[in-house]
Amino acid sequence: MRRKIFYTLFFLLFSTPLVLPQKCSYPMEPVDPIHLDSRRELFVDHFLIDHWQNMRLVMHEPVDKGIVLKFDNPWEGPFCGYCTVIKTDEKYQLYYRGMPDVGKDDNQIVTTCYAESSDGIHWRKPDLGLFEVNGTMKNNVVLANAGAVNHNFSPFLDARPGVPREQRYKALGGTEKSGLIAYVSPDGIHWSKLREKAVFTRGKFDSQNVSFWSVAEKCYVCYFRTWTGTGYSGFRTVSRTTSADFIHWTDPVEMDFGDTPQENIYINQTHPYFRAPHIYLAIAARFMPGRQVLTEEQAKQLDVNPKYFKDCSDVVLMSSRGGNRYERTFMSAFIRPGIGLQNWVSRSNYPALNVVQTGPYEMSIYLNQNYAQPTSHLHRYSLRLDGFISAYAPYKGGELVTKPFIFTGGRMSLNFATSAAGEIRVEIQDEIGNPFAGYHLEDANTIIGNEIDRVVSWKNGANVTNLAGKTVRLRFVMKDAHLYSFRFK
Repeated sequence: MRRKIFYTLFFLLFSTPLVLPQKCSYPMEPVDPIHLDSRRELFVDHFLIDHWQNMRLVMHEPVDKGIVLKFDNPWEGPFCGYCTVIKTDEKYQLYYRGMPDVGKDDNQIVTTCYAESSDGIHWRKPDLGLFEVNGTMKNNVVLANAGAVNHNFSPFLDARPGVPREQRYKALGGTEKSGLIAYVSPDGIHWSKLREKAVFTRGKFDSQNVSFWSVAEKCYVCYFRTWTGTGYSGFRTVSRTTSADFIHWTDPVEMDFGDTPQENIYINQTHPYFRAPHIYLAIAARFMPGRQVLTEEQAKQLDVNPKYFKDCSDVVLMSSRGGNRYERTFMSAFIRPGIGLQNWVSRSNYPALNVVQTGPYEMSIYLNQNYAQPTSHLHRYSLRLDGFISAYAPYKGGELVTKPFIFTGGRMSLNFATSAAGEIRVEIQDEIGNPFAGYHLEDANTIIGNEIDRVVSWKNGANVTNLAGKTVRLRFVMKDAHLYSFRFK
């Protein structure tokens, strides 16, 4: 009898479904709503979070997918770097510095090399026949004899409406001595100067200096290398300038990293995230000068150039929504150096510019590894779409309430993952936290699974058109679940 009572109590305690909690007891005063419209929102920062209980943000670790390209041509070599990956409707394009030996930034042996792929995974180096290099026209060089421009040539596919076909691609390259020189191309292969004179000169530029057309800000944006001290002293940091025409640029403004410790940001790789271009992601290289891992003997065994083994670096994740502010939601590494000493050297683990989609549910990040070694190459890392950071609730449950916003569209969808025991329910509230009729938590259908695009529904269906244009809040009640992003469409 006692055993029967015990099992009955055990069953009642541990098989009870998630109890729907009461609303958070935070005062909610009317405030100006965010105009969300139909944009996808990611939880890479705290921008939309008003308050939460028993939840936190979690940064996810990209999965190492191995080597995708070896820098093994005679004109490429150990010092290849400053890579850029561009995805078009037809193919993937890769640009990188060809540098077989260390030297001055304007050394004429430095070139800009090119590879392409149909899937972002398997790459080939086409024989373009554009420049004679090392006595042959059979090479994959798209720019040669361009001086300092080849040191850090960084292209992008111009998203500005009405851009002329012959300027569909744009690029910047150069050093403090030369200034940033602008190039244009119709196809990303045949390049010409936009003008002879540098378009921007107010920076140190001793790194990869990246630019793009901002759909959100409706201007060109450039993030470039500066230093916190005079000359080349202090910390390596990032400044920003904007332009309406890619020729005339505004006064530079140094980026603000909020209330976080100052670190050396070697390359910033800031770019608009392709699924939410109003959010800029910076998959950046964090440089640790003088933080030596290898001994001299170990460096000799790996054949590391003697100038490049007394520092180390890793990858950090930052974000921005325009202006001169980066959000460093996490100070810890986004991608750490792999097992083995090859990547615990100077200038290794430097990420390529841009995150690109490489499968129905997958996106890829590329890293320059084994720097200053004969085995120098490009690695690929993968994540689920939007999978940088999630809002996470543990098994015992939690909830998150957004700031008030206005949306457009008739359906709401989530990118999420739960355990088999986990779940998510969504309540839609007015600006002061009162549930709209039909969208109360008790009306919400339970969401279980692991999907990129699940439509949210309630007892009366999934249509939310009647709430479009109104000021709303979302209340997510979750258990053992990750929420990566949501949007109205």
